[in-house]
Amino acid sequence: MTNNLGTFGLNWSKAFGINTAGQVVGRSEAADGSFHVFMTGPNGMGMTDLGTLGEGPRWAKAINASGQVAGSYYDSSSYTHAFITGPNGAGMTELGTSDEVWSEGNAINTSGQVAGYYFSPHVYSHATITGPNGANRTDLGTLGEPWFDSNANGINDVGQVVGSSDTSVPGILGPGPTHAFITGPNGMGVTDLNSLIHLPTGVVLTDAVAINNMGQVIALANVGVVPEPESYALMLAGLALIGVIVWRQRDMLSVT
Repeated sequence: MTNNLGTFGLNWSKAFGINTAGQVVGRSEAADGSFHVFMTGPNGMGMTDLGTLGEGPRWAKAINASGQVAGSYYDSSSYTHAFITGPNGAGMTELGTSDEVWSEGNAINTSGQVAGYYFSPHVYSHATITGPNGANRTDLGTLGEPWFDSNANGINDVGQVVGSSDTSVPGILGPGPTHAFITGPNGMGVTDLNSLIHLPTGVVLTDAVAINNMGQVIALANVGVVPEPESYALMLAGLALIGVIVWRQRDMLSVT
């Protein structure tokens, strides 16, 4: 059974995150054509406008068990800034600093640690983690030089973060190759996920999009030579046994 969450007046809404109570967060188009971020009650019931800190919200991306929400909003220059709310979506606090150009809050755990990224003229775009309740944001660095880009997509309750990082200098034809990364608890140590497991020839993990409290990771892979669909059982150091199914040139891998 599915439930239509509704909209704020016009034709569409989009959901990005859900917690264990079934509270959903996302964004919707209002009657005047503007975008609003929302949170629902348990089991998707009701849609509450979370407001914004600037010119307008971008999205509400993730929600934890107490109803703290992470996401981003637009400022007057159309740059985005990461935010966190209090329990049950109350209030909205910016996670950024005055010198940054762009930041995003992509994931949140039960203590209110937020994972995402920020960009400033001084550090390029780097993955970040905050302390509990969004305090004291920390730059996680990259899988190489400080001028490489990285981004955090997921976080679990001990603060392990997953995401992606450049592994070489971007070229004139586009960015350099990216690899998936994982950290230790509280964002300590950025490690290339490819270095922890034995992958089939031609398979490279390019991005990690989510991690749970068992340390299971969902990752994206680039497959150089497309084989027939087949399963590989692999061991990831510090995590559980992984089953990888390779289907096409770029696919979603379940690291279980």
